[in-house]
Amino acid sequence: MRKLVAMRIILPFLSLVVSATAFAAAPEDAISEARMRADVERMVSFGTRHTLSIQTDPKRGIGAARNWAEAEFRKTSAACGGCLAIVLPERMVTGDRVPVPTRLVNVVAIQRGTERPNEVVIVQGHIDSRVSQILDATSDAPGANDDASGVALVMEAARVLSRQKYAGTIVYAALSGEEQGLLGGKLLADYAAEQGWTVKAVLNNDIVGGSRGSDGYHDDKHVRVLSEGPRADATDALRAQMRRYGGENDSPSRNIARWIGGLSTQDASGLAVRQIWRADRMGRGGDQLPFSDKGFPAIRFSVAVEDYEHQHQDLRTENGVKFGDTIDEMDFPYLAKVTRLNVRALAALASAPMPPAPRMKGAVQTSTELEWPAVAGASHYIVWQRRTDAPVWETKVGETSALAASFPGVRADDWLFGVSAVSATGAQSPVASAVPGGQFAPLPKP
Repeated sequence: MRKLVAMRIILPFLSLVVSATAFAAAPEDAISEARMRADVERMVSFGTRHTLSIQTDPKRGIGAARNWAEAEFRKTSAACGGCLAIVLPERMVTGDRVPVPTRLVNVVAIQRGTERPNEVVIVQGHIDSRVSQILDATSDAPGANDDASGVALVMEAARVLSRQKYAGTIVYAALSGEEQGLLGGKLLADYAAEQGWTVKAVLNNDIVGGSRGSDGYHDDKHVRVLSEGPRADATDALRAQMRRYGGENDSPSRNIARWIGGLSTQDASGLAVRQIWRADRMGRGGDQLPFSDKGFPAIRFSVAVEDYEHQHQDLRTENGVKFGDTIDEMDFPYLAKVTRLNVRALAALASAPMPPAPRMKGAVQTSTELEWPAVAGASHYIVWQRRTDAPVWETKVGETSALAASFPGVRADDWLFGVSAVSATGAQSPVASAVPGGQFAPLPKP
């Protein structure tokens, strides 16, 4: 039996955020709003980026847009001495929204980690666009906010983060086929599994460049972070355990969202995170979903308020109302803030070890016991506690270099516990919950 370490140290939740960020410089300070505007203008200039549009024209269509994205990644790689490996995963696709066999290609840049290159954090946006009719591949579809904004964020993240080295790998991705059924997300999720990557987190950025809604409501102070509750890859047996013992609000994706919410509080010039405890918006979907379907932790960033007249619309004016996803409807200072938060999160995640996989014992006893396997790159661990009805991790109850902890007098029925891993440099992982399905890894298939 592994020796248990008794701990009872009470510190505030704020220490999670400080220790997660204080170890590193601030690459987000190099973010350029002007570069991102130029990126969006270039993507809009391709006329349409519909997945079914022409792939061989050098100036118009999805093929020209993909070629541009690849060239931008190669320029960024050249500036850092070849630090990015450019890959172009592809497959032929058909389906309800793809009536003829079509070549689907993602544009991906990989910045390999110096210590644990198989630990991967992914930042992505989708490069394809659409108008009102989902199969209209010829009409102009500027797709400025949806989702040239997300791709511009990815490109800028690559430019600033590639100037530094990280223990883990960062993957930057411009995905195709989102509007045709999350096809690019499925392709990259399959590619990640085929490569055997240990996916720490997926940050999907879709519609992140506007601050005014269809009704005129304006909010440039918040960004929504959407995350699943019960994990998508759970079996019926695991879902039964979650219902009985807790875990329906503690998936790894939900804990990534909590962690980013804490991270945002340390940037006075940035955005506050509005937690949306749904896998995606009502009746909608994004490229984070194919990753969570496979058991990879994945979240979505999206604007605080959406403008429905300026997404998925033909370019037109009706009754004095202008429709269409055009660049003049965007808010580039807001996009720069969302990019800043993404870059801070990517740097912290790529520096930190993987979250542990803790297990809890406490049934019919007056103490709570935790244990977890060793984590590569971790020098010690932090144990966290919160009430079962609390939205965030409230209390840091101890630090240890051991792989177990005991809390005499603490009844497990009334509390949730989690553990984060800390590197020798102070880089701290998100918290992994000691509940059924809390581990940051795909679940074994039955």
